[in-house]
Amino acid sequence: MLYNINMDTTGNTTTFDFIIIGAGPAGLAASQYASRANLRTLLIDQGLPGGQVTNIFELANYPGVFPAVNGQVWIQSMKDQAVAFGAKIIQAIVKSAEKNDGLFTVKTTAGDFVSPTLLMATGAEHRKLGAPGEAEFSGRGVSYCATCDGPFFRNKDVVVVGGGDSACDEANYLSTLCSHVTVVHRKSQFRAQKAVAERVLSNPKISVKFNSTVSAVKGEKKVSAVELTDTVTGEKSELETSAVFIFVGMVPQTSLFPTLKTDESGYVITNEDMETSVEGLYAAGDVRAKSFRQIVTACADGAIAANQAAKFVRALNNEVYK
Repeated sequence: MLYNINMDTTGNTTTFDFIIIGAGPAGLAASQYASRANLRTLLIDQGLPGGQVTNIFELANYPGVFPAVNGQVWIQSMKDQAVAFGAKIIQAIVKSAEKNDGLFTVKTTAGDFVSPTLLMATGAEHRKLGAPGEAEFSGRGVSYCATCDGPFFRNKDVVVVGGGDSACDEANYLSTLCSHVTVVHRKSQFRAQKAVAERVLSNPKISVKFNSTVSAVKGEKKVSAVELTDTVTGEKSELETSAVFIFVGMVPQTSLFPTLKTDESGYVITNEDMETSVEGLYAAGDVRAKSFRQIVTACADGAIAANQAAKFVRALNNEVYK
């Protein structure tokens, strides 16, 4: 045990070596590595473990997981593994987190917890269209990840919504798999970088509908069409499609530490060891500024953060390994 553990009157641990907020792949991976490093580890999430992974019908691109498995099944295995290594996982709403006198205090609906190290694995939420049918068909033709779900729509027609770098990049990627890609953008021109936008405009397998929005997603058991609305005339039309890939931005969940150093999009800036601008505070997964956001990179972030936290706690305890 690397740090003094206090007990409250109910026998629950209130002081840990390492507290993780967010039980997605980054948080769960961190809890495994931290527990195996003999850190008393607490993982907190307001919902069930998994985050966006639980919406994946078939997880087909995680190395070593083959054949594909359901996202909920895979995340349950991660949770069981973390618990087996000694991590404590609780479901609670985090009300605040602050650092005083070298310790982080995390106030939750399940009580207050203290630790010298803290990991933000709070993720980023996909910005939604808010169109009818979007939520209902999530995982059944509505997707927010072309790399994850694109292969399921090989040789089919799909729609991409958005006009930034991500939308254009993903449209080009989908064009290598799908019969045809229609990009729908609400403005008269892309906001993506010129070179990125030109690759879309010159791609013979991609057509673009500017000044248009997806105003509804339609289907029965799965997506079969979208309703388009012309932003200039208000005219509505219908376009048949097997899938809708939505890339209208992400919202990193950083409200617990609003003063952290972030990039222009609001993602937390860290070094390669996942260290933020606050000593003892780490960030991992989709909340972190990086070039590629996938389950495998989130797990890597979490493992690195846990390793650094273990080093930090050992230094506090004057443990030196030669």
